[in-house]
Amino acid sequence: MSAIVLLTGKALPYTRPGSRSGIAKQPRADKVWISPLGPEGDEQGDQRVHGGPDKALHHYPFEHYASWRAELGELPLLQAPGGFGENISTRGLDEGNVCIGDRFTLGGALLEVSQGRLPCWKLNDRFGVADMARRVQDSGRTGWYYRVLRPGLAQVGDALVLRERSYPDWPLRRLGALLFRPVLDPALLEPALALPLVPSHRRVIERRLANGALEHWAKRLDGSPPT
Repeated sequence: MSAIVLLTGKALPYTRPGSRSGIAKQPRADKVWISPLGPEGDEQGDQRVHGGPDKALHHYPFEHYASWRAELGELPLLQAPGGFGENISTRGLDEGNVCIGDRFTLGGALLEVSQGRLPCWKLNDRFGVADMARRVQDSGRTGWYYRVLRPGLAQVGDALVLRERSYPDWPLRRLGALLFRPVLDPALLEPALALPLVPSHRRVIERRLANGALEHWAKRLDGSPPT
């Protein structure tokens, strides 16, 4: 599997007062150093919810672009990788055949799949589609994040090679459906606690088990109204 594009971006003022974002990423033709905090030259506008060791790189399958064009039309952002703020774009991998905890090498770096993406309102503004973040979440075409277990250099064309799969029964699509759908059945939720979940995902499942109630995603998905 080859990374057809590696992308990075600088954090810039975004669409709403006081907001910043590094979602507008550009392809890199050079070798890129991948550290535990992500690719050299990549930035995030709000590090409370973006970036960090568990979200060092975002991977978005290029096949999803065709599905979005069929749904939304030929938007300029859907013509080439980078529309969703991804650092890695490939063909052949998606949420159905990538599992939580999978380990891949990319060039000299060793990456581990840490979580699926939690889309936020910045996608709404980027695409000019009021419910884009909800569409991404509901579709399951979220992409995913890696943590970096071994830093190293990578470049376009390097093979993205699966080296270890510890949880073959847990593709990201299954875990995403558990988190994003109104699932309260302990028999379905409890097995996920054995996975190497990021803290925020673990809290979601533990709260559901403790309270028998669902969380609300509106703030993340819709954001506050523009002022």
